[in-house]
Amino acid sequence: MDSVVRLAQQLIRRPSRGGIDDYGPVLSVLEDWLTTRALPHRRLYDDGTVVGLLVEVAGGLSGPWWALNACVDTAPYGDEAAWSFPPDQGDVVDGWLRGRGAADSKLAAAMFCGIAAELLGRSFPGGLAVLLDVDEHTGGFGGARAYLADPAAVRPAGMMIGYPGLDEVVVGGRGFWRATVAVHAAAGHSGSRRTTPGAVSRAARLVGLLEEAELPGADAEFPLPPKLTVTSVHGGEGFSVVPDLCEVGVDVRTTPGFGAGAAEALVRAAAAELDARVPVPRPTVVSPVASWPPFRLAEDEQPAAALLDAAGREGLTVRAKTAGPSNIGNLLAAEGIPATAGFGVRYEGLHGTDERARLADLPVVHAVYRRAVLDLLGQRLSRRTCSSRS
Repeated sequence: MDSVVRLAQQLIRRPSRGGIDDYGPVLSVLEDWLTTRALPHRRLYDDGTVVGLLVEVAGGLSGPWWALNACVDTAPYGDEAAWSFPPDQGDVVDGWLRGRGAADSKLAAAMFCGIAAELLGRSFPGGLAVLLDVDEHTGGFGGARAYLADPAAVRPAGMMIGYPGLDEVVVGGRGFWRATVAVHAAAGHSGSRRTTPGAVSRAARLVGLLEEAELPGADAEFPLPPKLTVTSVHGGEGFSVVPDLCEVGVDVRTTPGFGAGAAEALVRAAAAELDARVPVPRPTVVSPVASWPPFRLAEDEQPAAALLDAAGREGLTVRAKTAGPSNIGNLLAAEGIPATAGFGVRYEGLHGTDERARLADLPVVHAVYRRAVLDLLGQRLSRRTCSSRS
């Protein structure tokens, strides 16, 4: 595992905070590593902006392609004064790899590159793609979008995403439907005799209606219920003006039984009720912003079956989990591509202070992913080959 850890350390030492840092340095580290090993790779772009790196290893025989994915952009550092070591430290202390991205997900990126290197030059059905995304923490997922839109890339039959966590294989997640709701009123002076509420007051009533709305519970087909959250309220300025506009952000986490259509209907019904109770000349406007579907793989569906089986054969007890937050698996589900979205080393401080990843877990996590990939590709390689190339 030494070369994997060394590569991960180099990646951590190249700051790549989503939407903040230049991604060139961190991608250059990967490109140097891949070039040295003659692994085919190329950058992915969206409107001229680099959004990822794609590694492609063809087996030379007819068959489906499978993909591994790990992001190499990271969350921001937050309060650097609260860290007990520099966020770009990239050292190993007491068996922990330390620094932003150690857990999410530069160690996984290095590990996946190692698996691709092992397959190079061998004959097998289909191929393996490794997507190294640098537009993940922005929420844009530009790397995945560019990969799926690239006419030169073979569309994968499924993808395994290397989010960390040793006890679970994430096989599903709630979707979401998001909207901005514009609440209107007549502008005026706060000291006037008028008694009609302003836009902020009307928005407060809308928030109450939304939070009181009844949502269905979980069912046998999907273990989590839908959830509605008011995430932002923006309106008004100063003290002497009655505001004529207040915008409310609404995030609805969806399930197969309560999808985007149901979420939109609920929010529009609340807006209509507000306008009926507190009428103004201009109606409330609901503007959908984004929507992803929920997804859930059965445990016998690929690639979930291969990953769960590999974990069991490596002596781990893991459970299939449906996650509350959405992830890149939802984007893939919208494209008809099944995905797992989490299995990796144990960690601390993910997206927070003093992020670190437990290196003692790396050999077994590597073995699980390696076994799963080889099973999907119809391959069998010796453990000795794995260790000599790591």
